Amino acid sequence: MISSRLTRNRKPGGHHRGHGMPALVPMIDMLVILVVYMLVHTADYEIMPNTKNISVPQSVSESKPHESTVMMVTKDTIFVNGTPTATVADIDAGKLPAMTALKTSLSTETQKRTVSDKNDPAAREVTVLADKTLPYSVLKKIMMAATAADVGKLSLAVTEKERAFTGLNPG
Repeated sequence: MISSRLTRNRKPGGHHRGHGMPALVPMIDMLVILVVYMLVHTADYEIMPNTKNISVPQSVSESKPHESTVMMVTKDTIFVNGTPTATVADIDAGKLPAMTALKTSLSTETQKRTVSDKNDPAAREVTVLADKTLPYSVLKKIMMAATAADVGKLSLAVTEKERAFTGLNPG
């Protein structure tokens, strides 16, 4: 019964012409091209958290950023990987519970992100995303908390300054 249904739709002469497998080849080629395009154009960027409340300073940076634990410091709150950890006022006042909470959160989050030796402090990295109006005294206390949490590398997030084009071959 099934074979009679299949043979009923065939054209006389035994040649079946339709939109079978040969029509899939161009579509597969297009999908491969799209996947390669997306891989190439998304590999250059690191996803940073939304910084509407933060005005990041500008600088000339030679190295590209890579994925690490992100500590975002707004005017009021300190976030570690998006989780509110302490207030800037408590850190500025040097309150021990706030410093301990920041240290514990940094230690926990850096251990989660560390791929290699989790006991090696040099493998633990934190990127500080802070407002450019943040007082240095507060930034210093935040960096001391990171050092106490065995963070081996601290980076400050900046936006790249525009530079004059020097040509393809400077020199």
